[in-house]
Amino acid sequence: MFAVIKTGGKQYRVAANDLLKIEKVEANVGDIVEIGHVLAHGEGENVTFGAPFVDGAVVTAEVVEQGKNRTVIAFKKRRRQNSRRKIGHRQLLTTVRISEILLGGAKPAKKAAAKAEAKAEAAPAAAPKKEAKAAETTAAPLFKAPKGEPDDLTVIKGIGPVAAKDLAEQGIITFAQLAKLTDKDVAKIDEHMPFSADQIKDWREQAKELAKK
Repeated sequence: MFAVIKTGGKQYRVAANDLLKIEKVEANVGDIVEIGHVLAHGEGENVTFGAPFVDGAVVTAEVVEQGKNRTVIAFKKRRRQNSRRKIGHRQLLTTVRISEILLGGAKPAKKAAAKAEAKAEAAPAAAPKKEAKAAETTAAPLFKAPKGEPDDLTVIKGIGPVAAKDLAEQGIITFAQLAKLTDKDVAKIDEHMPFSADQIKDWREQAKELAKK
């Protein structure tokens, strides 16, 4: 049996055990996620179409990996105005393995969830503390913000209010910080934030000029 699902604004034709990359889903590796937007399902020539979705139809999938797509570069140049803008984007992706295609309101088996529960029961009492410590480490910013007033990073071409907020959450709030980023720092940002290395290096060069003022 196959199904046509809609997630992240895209449509996919799937069957059990298919490996699929979709736009990021908030879940941990091993979790079972449900995709309720089923446009059609069937087997062979016997196909049922929804209007727009099929009532009671759900596709379940196990999260295999959380990652990123390749960097897409958008370059814009204005002739005779000395204006250039280079922006990169890396789409966050989730790799899933289709588990079941359920019809008529049937409930999923949730085998992966059962494994997770069994693992939690077998874990020692100290495990919650370790998990809490790991969560704190993950939540910690990439850099330590300096004292004093922050600079308006939106002055840099390519940094909008959203990007400036993301950088501030990771401890980058001044031109001087951006200007002093090493290639290792750029790689760290590229790995943990939705900005490309080329994009960050462009901001770094602009920040060097602004930091002199």
